[in-house]
Parts: sequence; structure tokens; C-alpha cells
Amino acid sequence: MRGPHIRSLAVAVAVTTAATGLAGTAFAGPATGTDGATASTESGTSAAAVVTAARAAAFAHASATGVTRGDELRAQDVMIDPEGARHVRFIRTHQGMPVLGGDLVVHLSHRLAYTGVTRAAEQSVRPATTRPELTAGQAEAKAAAIGKGDAGTAQLVVDARDGGAALAYRIPVSDSSTAEATGTRTVVIDAVTGKVRSNTPDSDEFLSPKLLDTLRERGETMDPATGTIVEPKSLTGAAAVTRAVHYPVTASGTGTSLFVGKVPLTTTRTARTSYLLKDPTRWGTETRDAKGKELESFAQGKKFTSTTDKWGNGAVSHRDTAAVDAQYGITKTLDFYKKTFGRKGIANNGKAARGMVHFGDKVANAFWDSTCGCMLYGDGDGDMFKKPLVVLDVTGHELTHGVVDATAKLEPTRVDAGGNQYGEAGSLNESLADIFGSNVEFSANNAKNPPNYLIGEKLGLAQKFLRRLDHPSLDKLEGTIDYWSPQTYDAEVHAGSGVSSHAYYLLAEGSGSKTIGGFAYDSPTYDGSTVTGIGRTKATAIFYRALTRYMVSTTDFHDARLATLKAAADLYGANSTAYKTVDQAWAAVNVTVDNTPAARH
Repeated sequence: MRGPHIRSLAVAVAVTTAATGLAGTAFAGPATGTDGATASTESGTSAAAVVTAARAAAFAHASATGVTRGDELRAQDVMIDPEGARHVRFIRTHQGMPVLGGDLVVHLSHRLAYTGVTRAAEQSVRPATTRPELTAGQAEAKAAAIGKGDAGTAQLVVDARDGGAALAYRIPVSDSSTAEATGTRTVVIDAVTGKVRSNTPDSDEFLSPKLLDTLRERGETMDPATGTIVEPKSLTGAAAVTRAVHYPVTASGTGTSLFVGKVPLTTTRTARTSYLLKDPTRWGTETRDAKGKELESFAQGKKFTSTTDKWGNGAVSHRDTAAVDAQYGITKTLDFYKKTFGRKGIANNGKAARGMVHFGDKVANAFWDSTCGCMLYGDGDGDMFKKPLVVLDVTGHELTHGVVDATAKLEPTRVDAGGNQYGEAGSLNESLADIFGSNVEFSANNAKNPPNYLIGEKLGLAQKFLRRLDHPSLDKLEGTIDYWSPQTYDAEVHAGSGVSSHAYYLLAEGSGSKTIGGFAYDSPTYDGSTVTGIGRTKATAIFYRALTRYMVSTTDFHDARLATLKAAADLYGANSTAYKTVDQAWAAVNVTVDNTPAARH
């Protein structure tokens, strides 16, 4: 579950080219210059030139883009499509103040002519006043009380997320005791009225507070069968080194996991008989030990080391075992995004992904934490959940929240006092995490964790899965829904996620009953129509293109329909079977042009 990460951003520009099929190539250079946009694109046009043209177009077409006097646009991503289009994702400030919900994507032709915009805020972002009635100190004191922690420095912002434009303070709160595991939160307080506009965690919990309450009420426990794997006798210690070696060097280790059997791990050899659980072939991706503490600084985690380059024993009795699952899942997620889309890391910046296991004391959850920039895995509470939450599709799901955080930043519209999140953009975020999380399984293709369209099937739940993409409403724990209705506007995000997950499955595999990879599926449609799928490869390409080019922080399901139609037209043509099937798939979950809410026409 992803909280709205309303905070200051370190802005970098990633220049991405995606091929017209599912696979693509990508270029992501380090940020330099004003916007970090100095790299050259494959067409010979510099990224800086694309940003300059897009910014000029945004102001020249202000009636369409909503950009106004006093606004400044800072480029976050520059995307160059092989067919020629350019897309620049901007974050906005107004009179120097960050605008929450002010993000937009400006679209250009290959000649850098303006072709359109995708914007989060439909209204002007100019607040009625820029003079606060509350002092920063008053806002900080209120945030500390609301967030039940220690308030940081208040920053003036413009909050444009709810259809208005209000002057507000944004305050980080650390050591919050409002959730199962303490952590950081972001509180936004109206600078004129003192109203709390939002109070959200900066971490993404896989199991929502509502789901945990439901499991407790049912008295249900989750104790996934893992089995202890005996090491073959042929696996011995490191071979003797007979020539000079300059350390560190890349090594090939073996891990014995809880959930996916024995797996190869690429590690770092730091001395003749010393190894580190850090993968130099994947930008230094590493897993560390939080040592039972609620750490949000990766540097404070303890490094996993070995004298044999063998890790874990397949049981929780060995502290390395959970780290094997985590490192395997993180690297397989990176591999999926790189080989499928050419994406270089979670933020497409060629930087390491990081994980910490044994997080906190009896924490029954897993998190994507934007403050740490890493995955955090609890060991379970020993009661309701008896094992670490290091399952492969959990990692794929949570790291996809990191991808969304680096692109569209989809945010829920509200968060209740219990920490549950609501709204279509948040539901779409959860759906994309499920969609790409299941694709991580298909990409890994591990016989011990067979790929499928189920989420959390290895958690040991009585219903045999947590969510499923083919027929979402079979999930009775979260009340996931199959079809859109006006009530979906304020659905809890995991429940609402079924709408777009169902549309994706129909696009990929089609309606009706079928068996795929040994798993039985039976996908219904809202109108009784028959949908013939175009295949997972094309469906996944379309949803990824839509996320990175045509979605913003407020994208709802009807916006997502338009985004995927645009993506299908880009990739396969507006008259293609793929384009027509996208339209059919959304209609089959009751998302159509005819029932688009009036405010969106």
C-alpha cells in the first residue's frame, strides 16, 4: 500500500527510448546541468533541447497545460520513443513553493512541436493568498501531535490535489507511532485554516491495516510451508586461489531460500575467503540485516558476509535465509524491468536497489520505503504470520511501487485514521504493482514458484491467494471488485485495484475459462462480451508505456483507459487489433467513454 510521498524531490532526468515491442533499450545518464538534461538522445537531439522545447510549449499552450505566471517547471524524466515522439515529465513550483498535484507530462513530436499534455491538476494552481496565518512552529507542533512523532522543518507548499489550490505547510514526522512499525510520515496542514489536509506514511505496506484487522477477526494465521532443504554434499567451500586476485571481484554463490529453493546469487568477493551479499553486476544491489530494529537508513544495516559464498539453510533458524529470498527477489525484479523495458534500476538511474530483512520486532509486513529507498521485510509477528514476508511476488509488487514513485507518483485521494487508503489513483497504483509483480514471476520462471496471475499465493492464506487478476472478486478478504462503478471513487485501494487488474488480464489472456501454466482461470466480463487476449507481452508493453508516458499522480480508471489507448496506438497503431482490444478490455470492466464522469469530459 503506497502512501502519497509528498516531499521534496531530488530531481534527475532519465532519457528513455522504448522499442515498439515489449523489449526496449534505455539510456539513463546522471543528472547534470540545470535539469540534469545534458545527455544526447539516440536521434541526435540533446535531452536539454527536448526539455527546453517542452517547457516553452507548456507556457505557450497555457490554456491546455494549466501553467501560469509564477510557475517553474523542473524536468523529472525525458522519454524518447523510437517512432519519434518525445515526452517530458515535469514537477512544478509556484512562486518557489512546490505544488502538490501539479505534475504534468508534455508531449512533443520528433520535431519538438507540441502535441498534447497529460496533467494532474485540472485547475489553476494559484492559491488565494501566499501569506500564512499559522506560523511554521505552530504547524510543526500540530504535525507532531497528529503524526505522533517528531516533527521536522515545515515547508510552505501549494496543495492542488483536491481540485483547489491552497497554501499549506508540509512537515515530515519521524519516529511515528501511528502504525505497526514506526517510521516517517508526511503531514500537510492548511497554512490559513490549520486544517489537516493529509497525514500519510512514507512507506508502502504490503498488507493493509484493514486486511490485518480482517485476518485477526477471523482468527486466521499464515504459516506458509517452506521446507528445509538439505545442502548437497558436493557443495564445498571456496576453491583455493592459485593466482593473484585483486579484490573485490564478482563471485558466484549459492543461496538456500525459504520460498524458491536453491538459487544462484551473484556476490562480491572481498578477500580469499570473504564474501559480501552484494551484486556488482546489478549496480551494487545489496541486502542487509536490520538486526530487529526499525531502521530507515540502509547504511545502519549490518552487512551479510560469508566465508564460503553459501547463504542460508532454507529455514528461519539461519539469519541469512530471509536475505536469500530478498536478494533473489530484488535482483529478479531488476532483471524483469531491464530485459523487458531496458529500465536500469527502480528509478531508471543505474543505481542499486536495496533491501533490509529482520526489520523491527515482530513486524508482520513488508514495505517499500521511499525515505530509505529500499525494501524492508519484517520477520512476522510469530502469531498471525509466522515467517518473513520475503515471497517473490511481494518483492515484485513492492518494488513496482518504487517504479511508480519514480514515474507517475499515483496517490490515493484520502487516508483514514486507521491508515487505510482510498481513491482510484491509489487503486491504480496497487493494480500496477500486482500486474508487474506477477510479471516478475513469469520473468523469473522458477519451478519452486511457478508464475501465475495470483498475488500472494504462497502466503498460506485459507483462500489460497491474496488477490487474483482474472477474477478479482474471488478475493473475499479485501472485497476486491471486478468492475467499475461510481462507488469505486472512494474504494479502499486494494479493493479498487481489481478494476484495472481485471482489464489487464482480459487484454493479455481474454475472457472465459482456460488453463495457463497449470493454473485454472475463468475471467468474466461486465457486459457478457467475449474478449480475445493479445498476449501478456503486448499487454505488459502497453501498460508500462501508459504508466511512464501518460499517467500522472491523479490518474483514475477512465484516464487509465485513455492512457493505455494512447500507448497501444504508439506501439501498434490506432487501427491495430491491440488498440481495439484495449478498448474492449476496459468496456468489459465497465470503463467506457460513455460513463466517463461529467467532470472529466
